[in-house]
Amino acid sequence: MRPHGDDPVAPGDGTRCVRAGLPPPAAGQPFRPGPVFAAPYHLDPVAGAQPGTDGYGRYDNPTWRALETAIGELEGGHCLVFGSGMAAITGVLLAAARPGTTAVLPSDGYYATRRFAQTTLAGLGVRVVTVPTAGPYPPLDDASIVLLESPANPGLDLCDLAVVAGRAAEAGALVAVDNTTATPLGQRPLDLGAQLSVASATKALTGHSDLLLGYVCCRDPELVERIRRWRDATGAVPGPFEAWLAHRSLGTLDVRLARQEANASALTELLLASPAVTGVRWPGHPGDPAAALARRQMRRMPGIVTFVLPDKPAVDRFLSASRLIAAATSFGGLHTCADRRAQWGDAAPAGLVRLSCGIEDSADLVADLSVALAAVTRSGN
Repeated sequence: MRPHGDDPVAPGDGTRCVRAGLPPPAAGQPFRPGPVFAAPYHLDPVAGAQPGTDGYGRYDNPTWRALETAIGELEGGHCLVFGSGMAAITGVLLAAARPGTTAVLPSDGYYATRRFAQTTLAGLGVRVVTVPTAGPYPPLDDASIVLLESPANPGLDLCDLAVVAGRAAEAGALVAVDNTTATPLGQRPLDLGAQLSVASATKALTGHSDLLLGYVCCRDPELVERIRRWRDATGAVPGPFEAWLAHRSLGTLDVRLARQEANASALTELLLASPAVTGVRWPGHPGDPAAALARRQMRRMPGIVTFVLPDKPAVDRFLSASRLIAAATSFGGLHTCADRRAQWGDAAPAGLVRLSCGIEDSADLVADLSVALAAVTRSGN
């Protein structure tokens, strides 16, 4: 699939992912340089630290810069990488929210972000208001930042990003979009009017379940520097090896997302047909409440499906009967996994399951899910 508004002869997603952030080819050099492991760097013995030259590893690293260039190309903005998704999103909130103003957050988004805002931000004199992802949104006149999460985690509802971003702009508020679930191949928030796109790269962006990483993308140089100063001061930086692994993983993003979307489509149909299941959400299904908005706003659908089983024992039977679906709390990886969200203190029904589709063969996953659902149905009779 091609970027919205780009030249029709521009490279497609697969080509962009494979080549993003790579240096020009040079004889005898690898396609992608290895990680640079350094805390201090050599300084000029007379002039000392010089602008544009690495001096200390908390402030910069060439391996980070290569990854930042790559993600920035995909998101369409300048990228700053962080040690985790929570480091990135808390950095955005602390850099943008001002005491005496309001921060608007999704009531059905990632619970840890909401908890941070309701404790730390509120303690700094910021009024925190939560709103369902789908709205309706209150007047934004006193808001300093509006954080949107679309699709929301775990409920997968959507927000009309362009509409809310337009309202926020009129009120003088910044808009940040948590783009973790969609990835920059699914949507580009900066093209839809947001000032900031923030994500946990731990999830689908890198997709191998072997690192923690976050990032922020922005087109406003002053805002980029404000967030960079927060990162430098707090040391919320990634290790060079994690950054190197992430850049390696970007090359397969397009093909991984394609298989995960196909698997999500197949498993959604099976879940909708099961008498043991209620509340199935996947924005790629024509019957989903957010389907029309998803077709208009997103370029591809996530590999995540949310559904509800009767209770915790039903989820226990479901996971115990499955051979391919692992019990794990992350999502977007190569391996299909399921997470009962209520166990983490998320405000979700006891039987709500977030199913993250991996890249296994669709037929194998369908067969395995059928067995797991049959175990729930038998026990319910």
